[in-house]
Amino acid sequence: MSKAAILPQVRVDADFRAQAEAVLRPGESLSELVEASVRRVVEHRQVQSEFHARGQAAWEHYQATGVSHSAGEVLARMRAMTAARRAELECKAAERQA
Repeated sequence: MSKAAILPQVRVDADFRAQAEAVLRPGESLSELVEASVRRVVEHRQVQSEFHARGQAAWEHYQATGVSHSAGEVLARMRAMTAARRAELECKAAERQA
């Protein structure tokens, strides 16, 4: 296990601290709330970066090849994938109930 690191202190006004303390769940500390919040933001930004990278790669592929797909084609494919997954999950649920 790696050594624990400490994030910088965050200075906020007293009203904001009171608001944060007011939404703590039973047994949760302010430090735990801050850590969970930072983790969520970091994860969200990683997802954003990956999304941007995929979009950039798609744009570069289009520029290099000229191959593109209409919104209708993309949506139809996504709907088909969603329907297939839904059917798979419904089948599994039916098997569990039998």
